[in-house]
Amino acid sequence: MTQPPASIESRGSWVAASIVLAILSISYGSPLLVVVGLKVMTEAMHTDRSVVALAAALVWVGTGAGGIAMGWLADRIGLRPVVAFGTVMTAIGLVVSTHGSVWALYIGHGVLIGFLGNGAIYAPLLIYVSRWFDRRRGTAIALISSGQYIAGVVWPSVFQIGIDAYGWESAMAVFGGVVVVLILPTLVLLRPAPDAPIRGTVGGHAGERRTVLGLHPNATQGLICAAAFCCCIPMAVPSSHLVAFCSDIGITPAHGAAMLSVLLGCAFVSRQFWGALADRIGGLKTVLAGSACQTVAIAAFMLTQDELGLFAISAAFGLGFSGIIPSYSVAIRDLYPSAEASWRIPTVLFSGMSGMAFGSWFSGALYDHYGFYGPAFTAGVLFNLVNLAVVGFLVLRITQRDRALLQSVRA
Repeated sequence: MTQPPASIESRGSWVAASIVLAILSISYGSPLLVVVGLKVMTEAMHTDRSVVALAAALVWVGTGAGGIAMGWLADRIGLRPVVAFGTVMTAIGLVVSTHGSVWALYIGHGVLIGFLGNGAIYAPLLIYVSRWFDRRRGTAIALISSGQYIAGVVWPSVFQIGIDAYGWESAMAVFGGVVVVLILPTLVLLRPAPDAPIRGTVGGHAGERRTVLGLHPNATQGLICAAAFCCCIPMAVPSSHLVAFCSDIGITPAHGAAMLSVLLGCAFVSRQFWGALADRIGGLKTVLAGSACQTVAIAAFMLTQDELGLFAISAAFGLGFSGIIPSYSVAIRDLYPSAEASWRIPTVLFSGMSGMAFGSWFSGALYDHYGFYGPAFTAGVLFNLVNLAVVGFLVLRITQRDRALLQSVRA
């Protein structure tokens, strides 16, 4: 009887994942300052809400685009220097953003915090952890991606206190120092991953495989990227505008920040479930299930303005959407070899983060035009339905492939 191949997973795998989780729990606080301070910053800069919201959007675009370059660079020169560079750039970006002008805010968030900062932190670390695991990769990726939600639980209320007491500029500058002091010493604990390609020989060979899910490998990747873009647009509406939305309907900013923390806290708890599910049924099927839950929850935001009801809907939204983005990364590792992860995973992340960016800006633009957030939630539902159609098509092809394999075995 053939013995199954030895797993690369070990205690060290979970140590590596835990270290990365701690790093991301800090770095992902940086874009939340604009979310918490959206209304205050809009009034201070005498501009429209969509203008300030665009700064948060640029963080997502920059993080996604930077991840493509930084994922490749980390395989060339090593993980630690790339993440250290991103940490310093994030801190500088927060300081630059305190200048008070819109352009300083955009450069600080889009270029420094996004492209050079979190772009050099998130994608390289996600790829790094994916190479420590083969059997429980979905669980591990879900765990480290939960750093975004730990940040969402811990930091919004802290930021609100800092903004109320000292102003948004001081809160940003101080957090820049926190990022450097807490992350840089942690990097010495990161060890090389067992499944990493040899440095300097990075590259894929997609052209050598005839098809992926019966399509050209890059065509399948393109559909996955399109799906990621569409599902992240509705994801951005409550994630970027919940505090401001609450303030508009008479809920205090402190309670709005607490509601955002509840949303992200529920996302953290449920993400572990979605990760385990991805290990059992695969990344794409998990995306489909999570996206269906997100569609229902985003529609529910249009049904009430009651504070208790919105707390419940925020919790439900967090429970539903949390497994989607990590499952895309699991799907890429399910379908493509490890050597291609350094560019395929960041490309999907860029697509998703571009959707987050567009959704954040578009929601603000719709608010500025209509004066309330109802149209933004409606647009979110429509984009989510497009996502379900694309992912459903890919899942159907997986089912067809599995049936064909089963028939060949029986024959």
